Amino acid sequence: MEGAELAGKILSTWLTLVLGLILLPSAFGVSLGISEIYMKILVKTLEWATIRIEKGVPKKSGLKNAASGGIIQRDESPMEKGLSGLRGRDFELSDVFYFSKKGLEAIVEDEVTQRFSSEELVSWNLLTRTNINFQYISLRLTLVWVLGVIIRYCVLLPLRITLAFIGISLLVLGTTLVGQLPDSSLKNWLSEMVHLTCCRICVRALSGTIHYHNKQYRPQKGGICVANHTSPIDVLILTTDGCYAMVGQVHGGLMGIIQRAMVKACPHIWFERSEIKDRLLVTKRLQEHIADKKKLPILIFPEGTCINNTSVMMFKKGSFEIGGTIHPVAIKYNPQFGDAFWNSSKYSMVNYLLRMMTSWAIVCDVWYMPPMTREEGEDAVQFANRVKSAIAVQGGLTELPWDGGLKRAKVKDTFKEEQQKNYSKMIVGNGSFNLESD
Repeated sequence: MEGAELAGKILSTWLTLVLGLILLPSAFGVSLGISEIYMKILVKTLEWATIRIEKGVPKKSGLKNAASGGIIQRDESPMEKGLSGLRGRDFELSDVFYFSKKGLEAIVEDEVTQRFSSEELVSWNLLTRTNINFQYISLRLTLVWVLGVIIRYCVLLPLRITLAFIGISLLVLGTTLVGQLPDSSLKNWLSEMVHLTCCRICVRALSGTIHYHNKQYRPQKGGICVANHTSPIDVLILTTDGCYAMVGQVHGGLMGIIQRAMVKACPHIWFERSEIKDRLLVTKRLQEHIADKKKLPILIFPEGTCINNTSVMMFKKGSFEIGGTIHPVAIKYNPQFGDAFWNSSKYSMVNYLLRMMTSWAIVCDVWYMPPMTREEGEDAVQFANRVKSAIAVQGGLTELPWDGGLKRAKVKDTFKEEQQKNYSKMIVGNGSFNLESD
């Protein structure tokens, strides 16, 4: 009995601390300063660890080279510039070396597939999963790492699991109850409060620190919010500062329960797998939504898959064909505190969430950008590329023309043929790149 009483006291004390110091403040969007103190201590610790590593690693293997993000050192100059020296003279056998080098570079490490794996760090952040080039530095650094493992798994993980469970449970319960009310402004307001409150709790479960910029450009009702996509928690990050109508595929399991509860209280747009392939039906439902200026802005990730926080890949044109005002948003995570990228081909959702909850924290910046509309004479593809470029520039991301679907699919033959034509034009000197004008 004494053991049961002791366990009960410990549990009640734990829940009281969670409720009073974390849950209630996060629900109302208030900070008691605990997160700020934690982040300051964490920053100082990582700075100290970086100095220790720099002292312990030989200069010839410097940190910069270890974190270049590449296996090979490649010549970044355009191929057109390299070919300029081969034109205007007869062919020589040595000319094939240039093409062979470019081909081997593409085989060893192309610029597409590396976007589907976690980015490299400039310095180790005391997480085992990011310690790719580990070598023993010092006993003191090793002890700090061991202490970090104990803190992350024995203190932070139980706390974060508790907050996540409470946040998800309140979301399902709250949206289910609000969904029973008749359609009215009161129902809409309660739905927004439930979504905001629960998402804030879930973000706090990840020790999330979010910096929002240009709040005057926050997406408005009746518009479409498009953002680059790094992680499933992108939705939580954005919903912490405002509510959105989400678009996505119907899922089963726990995700399906959450979806069914949420759609009762808010006009989210969930599609069956068969409906997603029907572009006309999808477009019609989205157009009906944005036609009602009282409905929440639609949140869409046009890349269609998660990219590793370094780049923005091709935006699908479907989101830009339905009309309406586009509200671009750029999201950039700080990988020094935790890797937010979800490699869905390598980790399951449960495994991914465990990795997130055992990271130091999730720190990111969100930039709201001025609304954009389709210009006269501009087709959907051009509009999508213009929005993508603006997001890439604002977030400091690399802009790539490739389709994110290459994570799981092969390159289409038509795209191969297009690249072959461009390649042949460069060889014969008839490409669009004009070296003489430079």
